[in-house]
Amino acid sequence: MSQSNNHFDQETGAAAEQPSLVPNDAKMTGHPKGLYLLFFTEMWERFSYYGMRAIFILFMTKMLLIGAGDASNIYGSYTGLVYLTPLLGGYLSDRYLGNQRSIITGGVLMAIGQFLMFFSASSAGVTALTLMWAGLTFLIIGNGFFKPNISTMVGQLYPAGDRRVDSAFTIFYMGINLGALFSPLICGTLAEKVDYKWGFLAAGFGMIIGLITFLISRNKLLVNHLGEAIGKPVRKLDGKAIAMIVGAILLVFFLMNFKQWFHSDVDLVAYLIYGSMIVVPLVIISDKSLSKEEKSRIWVIFILAFFVIFFWSAFEQAGASLTLFADEQTDRHIGSWVMPASYFQSVNPLAIIVLAPLFSILWMWLGKRNLEPASPRKMAYGLALLCLGYVVIALAVKGVDSTVKISMYWLFALYILHTMGELCLSPIGLSMVSKLAPARFASLLMGTWFLANAAANKLAGTLSALIPAGAGEHGASAAATAVPSILGFQITNLYDFFMVFIVMTGVASAILFLMSGTLLKMMKGLR
Repeated sequence: MSQSNNHFDQETGAAAEQPSLVPNDAKMTGHPKGLYLLFFTEMWERFSYYGMRAIFILFMTKMLLIGAGDASNIYGSYTGLVYLTPLLGGYLSDRYLGNQRSIITGGVLMAIGQFLMFFSASSAGVTALTLMWAGLTFLIIGNGFFKPNISTMVGQLYPAGDRRVDSAFTIFYMGINLGALFSPLICGTLAEKVDYKWGFLAAGFGMIIGLITFLISRNKLLVNHLGEAIGKPVRKLDGKAIAMIVGAILLVFFLMNFKQWFHSDVDLVAYLIYGSMIVVPLVIISDKSLSKEEKSRIWVIFILAFFVIFFWSAFEQAGASLTLFADEQTDRHIGSWVMPASYFQSVNPLAIIVLAPLFSILWMWLGKRNLEPASPRKMAYGLALLCLGYVVIALAVKGVDSTVKISMYWLFALYILHTMGELCLSPIGLSMVSKLAPARFASLLMGTWFLANAAANKLAGTLSALIPAGAGEHGASAAATAVPSILGFQITNLYDFFMVFIVMTGVASAILFLMSGTLLKMMKGLR
């Protein structure tokens, strides 16, 4: 969950650098009621997002009968664009809508998207596909409005320098993990045990509950320490802003439909995301106003953003290939009851809730002894733990026939190791960007970090598409279809498939660890 948790570091880091302007009555242990409104709204939005995400690839492969490879690429395009559109949503919020209207706009669009997914699951053939594309479009654009705005409002509830901000974000992000914990259990049960349409409907109702609560209480509770309303509109929408919103919806719908409409293998979403990852950094680093020290720190951001792509592309197999693996190759029987494959999506948020306090204590204990690893080394450790998770699952499937299903506890072990890797990586994120970025380039460099997450999610879909036909190492059905390959390496079984991630994350971890000393020097005293 901590791709979202990156906002925690950005907000708390920024607040810590400001002079204390806290009035005496603000220095207290209690929190404004507005925090709990934002907590509740975010919890239900994450319930909606992760509930849909847990069942999405299974819906495509089981109900729409889309092949695992194509379904994986659609999943990657969807999650990739989810991390790209906050750039537009943030821009429009800052200049026109304000935080509150952006959250409402995003919530309404996402609710429409989930209900379109419900109607897609209630239909068949071309109608079902068209409704799915429309649903994904509304979810993508809605997320763009919602995601960058709700966490920003948490910091606005407090005066500058208020020490309660750190604990406020801890409470707020518990909402993310609670929503992500329960949504696969509820939406997954309805989808896999009853019908997929009810899973999407539950996700839609989750968004509606959060939205109604926000609308009812926002005017009363969303005020700062002086009682002034926060997140209000900046100015009225003009024709240009409305055109941007409509244009974005039409563009995303076109991008998602391009392959189907034109019977083309060209992936325009990939070109857009990967092209942006090249163009934006080049534009920034070529600016003549940058000093040598500023360029050095910016290069650190770019290098770490590059390694972030490897981490999240392997981590985000959770919603793609690992869900297919859980469904087809994992023994999910507990007595006579068969656990839905989507339930595995709840392991990560549960592990975060349990392990995050322990990691926090560990970093503090090491910090007091001047032993806490710097950001690049933490990222290297995170990649190493991710690699170890794939080693575990690769050993589990090695030599296993396609008719044999492995114990679910192997998959539990993978998810716990991956969560530990995530908790090593979470201190990096936007807090590092906010420290290293020159003030005049802060927004663009934040955008670059979002682009890295978008690229990682798109790559996750591409890598998931390499999963071989037939489960197990000796899948008999694999011979009936083209054997997937990457860089000349043929993937004939699941052991080969998981080896791709072992090599990718293992090599990335080793290189980053070796580079960490150089990167620390390039950071010019910042850690």
